[in-house]
Amino acid sequence: MYLDSENWLKGSIEYENEEFQHLGSVVTNHGYSDWATTEIPASVKSMWYRLSRREDDYCIECSDDGNKWKQMRVCHMHEGAGKVRFGIYACSPEDSSFTAEFTNIALTECAWKAHDGQKPDEG
Repeated sequence: MYLDSENWLKGSIEYENEEFQHLGSVVTNHGYSDWATTEIPASVKSMWYRLSRREDDYCIECSDDGNKWKQMRVCHMHEGAGKVRFGIYACSPEDSSFTAEFTNIALTECAWKAHDGQKPDEG
């Protein structure tokens, strides 16, 4: 999700070596970035992502099969309550190359369920 160079968030897989890679998320509010990662095996070659939003709060989830979802991060975007831009990307920050394929892109109703006692968003 991208508002501007000072306010954005992403979910990603970053290849490290033949043994492991990092599943990560970065949240940037007012120019300050917070990066969270966890190691996953290098053998993982595909990943599903789901981004959900409730006003200015966001949830990033991942899945290895598109059915069972794991929460990666819940975050607040200080400027994220209005219109936002979002999309997909692939990059190779060093002298390397790879092929990235994006499939099954869909816009749906919010899948991030409200907790017990929390009022769901209206509208």
